[in-house]
Amino acid sequence: MKVIVITTILLLLLDVYIYTALRSTKIRWAKSASFPFLWWGYSGLLILGIICSIYFNLRLTVRAIIMVAFFISFVTKFVYMLALLVDDLRRGMIWLKRLFVPKRAKLTENADKESDRISRSEFLTKSGIVIAAVPFAGLSWGIISGAYDYKVRRQKIYLPNLPKAFHGIKIVQLSDIHSGSFYNKKAVLGGVEMAMAEKADLVFFTGDLVNNLASEMVNYQSIFARINAPLGVFSVLGNHDYGDYHFGKEPSAAKAKNLLEVKGIHQTLGWDLLLNENRIIKVDNEEIGIVGVENWGKGRFPKYGDLNKALQDTDNLPIKLLLSHDPSHWRGEVLDHPDIDVMFSGHTHGMQFGVRAEHLQWSPVQYIYPEWAGLYRERQQQLYVNVGFGFLGYPGRVGIVPEITTFELLRGNDPSIS
Repeated sequence: MKVIVITTILLLLLDVYIYTALRSTKIRWAKSASFPFLWWGYSGLLILGIICSIYFNLRLTVRAIIMVAFFISFVTKFVYMLALLVDDLRRGMIWLKRLFVPKRAKLTENADKESDRISRSEFLTKSGIVIAAVPFAGLSWGIISGAYDYKVRRQKIYLPNLPKAFHGIKIVQLSDIHSGSFYNKKAVLGGVEMAMAEKADLVFFTGDLVNNLASEMVNYQSIFARINAPLGVFSVLGNHDYGDYHFGKEPSAAKAKNLLEVKGIHQTLGWDLLLNENRIIKVDNEEIGIVGVENWGKGRFPKYGDLNKALQDTDNLPIKLLLSHDPSHWRGEVLDHPDIDVMFSGHTHGMQFGVRAEHLQWSPVQYIYPEWAGLYRERQQQLYVNVGFGFLGYPGRVGIVPEITTFELLRGNDPSIS
């Protein structure tokens, strides 16, 4: 809530700054008598909508529309403000220059004074509108087209020690559902049906079922209950599932109750939630291990995971597949356990913005997480980072679409690695 309050104050400051700039130009529509009513009327309604979203139980669709409008308005106005700042800096430099120009030189400038007088540049002001329209159009398209544009990515995983009975086995991974952000049940159902159409032997879910509260799953529980697999659905918790961002990091009865309810949803869905524990999967008398830890993240993210506890009684297993929400866990702890063959994670969302093509991928999140999307290798260990099924904050995706990953486990060495 604090974030929303601060952002609202910043939006008001932006409104004052941009409104003053526009009214000082010669742009016809900005000089019209109706402009102040339209400008402040929209801003007032938007802020009123945010207040109602916080304190009243509005329908999810209405809340989503308000938050989308708020987010796009803030980003667009912020970009436009940057364009106006360029002009204000220019005007400041001119003012300083004239302040120190000798009087004689000032007299020679009288002829040009009218044309050079300090006023907002029409060119920069109008260009700023065009520049601000780019994020407005891009973010709007990301909401309309990207939020539910699910893509199935297929990845082969080669494991020299894989038992023969598991050669060719298929695993579907989902991550970062964030059910509290959804506003289109039909689209979500479509994504789940795409995942089930892969007919996987196993399903992994790598955390962040909700944004904060267990109640966010009420409208979507029946949809995700469709997810099943012959050898089981295995899941872990993500940083958002603990309620830390809503209840605070300190223990409380309400926080504990909410977490218990989140865990209960996994059980109701038929998912085997791994809380620093493991399961042995047996096919034709051969075995592999599925290991799951609670969230473990570097920096400010909680470290509830206990990898040593999760690995108990797994020494004799030929293959260990680890579910851990945050990919920073890989370098933080997992690489010190060479017996873990593959780690499956999510968390990054690919920042929901970037480029992801066959031979090129980029997102600003890569400057925070070295491993942020796709398959990574270090010595004999592998990590796959899924960019998520849902979204958080910005209710859309630009370039980094929601992901359903299908893995095929293959016995042997990767032929692409010499």
